[in-house]
Amino acid sequence: MPKARIIAYYLPQFHPIPENDLWWGKGFTEWTNVSKAKPLFKNHQQPKTPADLGFYDLRIPEVREQQAEMARSYGIEGFCYWHYWFGNGKRLLEKPFEDVLRSGKPDLGFSLAWANVSWGGLPYGDKYKRLLIEQTYPGEEDFKKHFYEVLPAFLDKRYIKIHGKPIFTIYNPKGLPNPNKFIDLWNKLAQENGLEGIHFIAYQHFDYPYKKFGFDSLTPPSPSHLFNRVKYNVLDRAVNKITGYRLNQLKKGTLKLRNIYTHKQILEASDYSDLDEGLKFFPSCSPNWDHTPRSGSKGQVIIDQKPEYFYHNLENCYKRIENNDPEEKIIFVKAWNEWAEGNYLEPDLSSGTENLKQISNFLNK
Repeated sequence: MPKARIIAYYLPQFHPIPENDLWWGKGFTEWTNVSKAKPLFKNHQQPKTPADLGFYDLRIPEVREQQAEMARSYGIEGFCYWHYWFGNGKRLLEKPFEDVLRSGKPDLGFSLAWANVSWGGLPYGDKYKRLLIEQTYPGEEDFKKHFYEVLPAFLDKRYIKIHGKPIFTIYNPKGLPNPNKFIDLWNKLAQENGLEGIHFIAYQHFDYPYKKFGFDSLTPPSPSHLFNRVKYNVLDRAVNKITGYRLNQLKKGTLKLRNIYTHKQILEASDYSDLDEGLKFFPSCSPNWDHTPRSGSKGQVIIDQKPEYFYHNLENCYKRIENNDPEEKIIFVKAWNEWAEGNYLEPDLSSGTENLKQISNFLNK
């Protein structure tokens, strides 16, 4: 086993679908928001421009092969694909993963994370408050239908497992009407279909009672959990009390964009030594973050980004899991390719492969 198992979240929204054509205009993909982004303060690096892989289309098999080869070469075990099931069999953005599953290529590990939330326009820069598609939970028959939809993935040899159990992450466990019922049902169906069961991961903050609701572990939303853990110094607290602004806002001369954090602040927040040892979680870290292409001045931005901070963030994560069973030495990285959140490992024209190199350096130290 490697020093740690690195799994990177993977966004499939890099190909057009009829729904996005209707909501956002013909040909919309994640690249639409990426390419139209504007700098909002001095030295704000926008738009972001992909390097080695270019503005790709995930319907093309060669693109997926190139991504996998790049990930593998730097030590990443696999991708955690965001998976969308809105109830009554309604899915979106399923084509890239379905092609991976059907073709058997690329030969890289994978898992699924159910993004069980309604889609609304506002978080994505929409000036209209509209509900695009609602997340629903029609009941037990739909839970069964959902299970059998993903069962071929669970049975695939590439699926990432812990002690024989495929891992399945649920983004919004609070949204499930009865998490225990859902988990019990899926574990029963898994065992009926030749699996040991399923390792359920709650994508939640540390105060979520994951055991109570039947989850095996949790993983914190990254980097939002680190934003919540930032400790402001006396000067910053005083400035904020007097002016209503943060020092980072004033330094960058942007009074509308409130949520600006330095990469050093994020690194310091990733020290988990204060957390209960009995809390079973797989740490998650981000090499970068800039949500403004999607949400403008409502977005969060990490400034002064340095690859070495990402490396030390990985080290902080490892301190939490180094005594785990080898199969449970998992670190999630958000993300492989969430470009419109300024959150990606794929090379760009600014930093190239530097963040990928930090993963390799960390694993080989």
